[in-house]
Order: sequence, then C-alpha cells, then structure tokens
Amino acid sequence: MTINFTCQSCKKKIKAPVKAGGKWGKCPHCNLKCYIPLPPATEEEELKLIPVEEEEERQYEKKMKEMRDVQLNILHETQGVDDDVIGFAFNEQDKKRLWKNIVIYLRQMTDGELDEAQQTVDEIVRYGDHAKEILEEIAQNEKPEPELADIAPVVLKGLMKNLLSEINGD
Repeated sequence: MTINFTCQSCKKKIKAPVKAGGKWGKCPHCNLKCYIPLPPATEEEELKLIPVEEEEERQYEKKMKEMRDVQLNILHETQGVDDDVIGFAFNEQDKKRLWKNIVIYLRQMTDGELDEAQQTVDEIVRYGDHAKEILEEIAQNEKPEPELADIAPVVLKGLMKNLLSEINGD
C-alpha cells in the first residue's frame, strides 16, 4: 500500500510506502525535503476544506489593523488621565514591578537584547507618569542598582534618557 501526495515545491505527484508516513524524504523530482503525510485512518471521515477567499482575508487583516490602532489610541489617551478615572490604583506592588521592569529594560538594552527590550518598554510606557517618577528616582540614586553597576554612568544616563523619550512618546 502507498501514500500518494504532491511535492509542495515542484507540485509533482509522489508515491511513498505507508511506513514512511509522518516522516521527511527527498522529492525524486526536485530533490527538496518534503513531508510525507500520514495515511488517513480508516475510521476518520474526510474533512471538507474550503479555500480562503483572498478578499475576505484582506478585509479581515484590515479590520484587525483598525482594531489594533483603536486600542493603541485608547491606551495613549489614558496615559495622562488620573488613575482613579480609569479604575487603576497604583500600589506599592505595582511600583516594585515597574521598578524591576525599568531595570530589566536598561539591562536588556546594554546586553543588546533589543527585541526583548521593546517588549519590556511597551509594558513600562503604559504606566506613564509613574514610570517617569521611578526613572527619576533611579537617576537620582548615588549608587546604581546592583544589576546596573557594571554599566558606564554615561551609557546608563543615555539609556535612561531614551527610555524617558519613549515614555513621553517622543
């Protein structure tokens, strides 16, 4: 018994033994690595697949982008609003977490972990003025945080200035 399938690369028909199902092999036509599908189980009924309408997909992507833009606008509008107005009470635990995220961000930037740093700064920016206050506290400390002690003061100052720009939306 054999499995009949089509190479994803060259689109030629291929036959493989049943025992090869679920493994990888080379296409005899184009020599590219291809996945050999598992044979259908006898008790499984065949799924009916429907082609994706490209226009529908474009509309969906457009709506998702619009929704994301609206969410970002809402976030930016609420950054300067009083905490009580948006139902958010900034407590000591939040302050510790934000402080830690700022230190992590500065470390990530120093270590060149730019993708991770961007994710961290996205979290920090949400806190607006609270993040600015903590950043100012860190800047005023005579001794840097232990995690930041090996960073040259001028570099640390520049990173903190960049973070402040991010928070301000500059």
